[in-house]
Amino acid sequence: MSYQMIALTMFSSMMVLLLTGQRVFGVIGFVGAAAAILLWGDGGIEMPFNASFVLLNWYPLLTLPLFIFMGYMLSESGIASELYDMFHVWMGSLKGGLAVGTIGLMVVVSAMNGLSVAGMAIGASIALPELLRRGYDKIMVTGVVQAGSSLGILVPPSVVLVLYGMIARQPVGKLWLAGAVPGLMLAAMFVLYIVIRCRLQPDLAPALPEEERHHTAREKFKLLRAGILPLLIFFAMTGLFVLGVTSLVESAAVGATSALVAAWIKGRLTRQVIENTVHKTLGITCMFMWIILAALCFGAVFDGLGAVRAIEALFLDRIGMGPWEILLMMQLSYIVMGMFLDDTAMLVIVAPLYVPLVMSLGFDPVWYGVLYTITVQIAYMTPPFGYNLFLMRAMAPPEISLGDIYRSVWPFVTIMLLGLALVTAFPQIAMWLPDTFYGVRR
Repeated sequence: MSYQMIALTMFSSMMVLLLTGQRVFGVIGFVGAAAAILLWGDGGIEMPFNASFVLLNWYPLLTLPLFIFMGYMLSESGIASELYDMFHVWMGSLKGGLAVGTIGLMVVVSAMNGLSVAGMAIGASIALPELLRRGYDKIMVTGVVQAGSSLGILVPPSVVLVLYGMIARQPVGKLWLAGAVPGLMLAAMFVLYIVIRCRLQPDLAPALPEEERHHTAREKFKLLRAGILPLLIFFAMTGLFVLGVTSLVESAAVGATSALVAAWIKGRLTRQVIENTVHKTLGITCMFMWIILAALCFGAVFDGLGAVRAIEALFLDRIGMGPWEILLMMQLSYIVMGMFLDDTAMLVIVAPLYVPLVMSLGFDPVWYGVLYTITVQIAYMTPPFGYNLFLMRAMAPPEISLGDIYRSVWPFVTIMLLGLALVTAFPQIAMWLPDTFYGVRR
């Protein structure tokens, strides 16, 4: 059997097993380990064994539990709830103002955590019930929460971009800066859509009643201070790293420590908060570790087969596709895989194959990292099997059906496709900030 057929068999076997409902890391690891033993005999067992040591010796991976701890500490201590109260008061007089405030909340939560799961949990548990109680259209606000939570993997400090930087051997600082403007651009496009639609259809999102808008300037600024604290933590963490004062791991430690101190200052560092934060941090971190471990084994077998060079020869020489056609095909493949895999699984399986191909085609790998992340956001929200759709179904109130969730995402998926097209056509949207900053430093 040729190595091309072996590679195709591995991929098809993995997809079939995923359809059976098995855990992602179990499927990837099993296919990789089984292929290694079948191809190289008893010596093949060394491949998954070596992969585990590569993972355990991967020092930058310490950033994952630290970033995740920071986000959950700020969430469990109630600081995220205070943020929503701030947006509630400052934006409530606008038609659709609470939906706009929810997008603002999601941007700040993204800056605190770097994961879409945390944003979804906060949006579904805090913002969604309040929006429904205020008479907002359930389909529109369900889409708002899903779209806003998707920003978590693009706005710095994105955990996904950290992993991409490790795999693609690209500076995480440049990737964070490259994701900042597109992330804020998408948030602004979401807000613009909400405002325009609520002007055209006022019954979808009523403004706050007159009696609830009367707050003194003192009360408003007291609420405003609630939003400053997480932003200070964010700027302290990312600013020290981008300026070169701290390493990536040290920056993550600064963020985690700052969140712990902030909870203590507010008098909310209880035993229950610590237990919940540590439990959730451990669960998410272990999930990441297992997936990365399995994918390292899978990728080692693929690399041993020469699959990267085979894919490059297939598309460029045999099929004769152009660079932009290959890029489009890669993005479509992410959307298809997003029906079955989460962002981490897709990244660690496909990035070792795609990144060398992207670089050989003459594209900037930092820019491509942003394209990948936006495409994953779209895949998360695309029916019928988008990851965020079922996450929302698990967290949403009973009155929101799966059909409502499916209908809610299409306007936001369209906006994200437009954003992806803009970043693809005009790479400087992503590259202006890192090029400017790192250009000055040179």
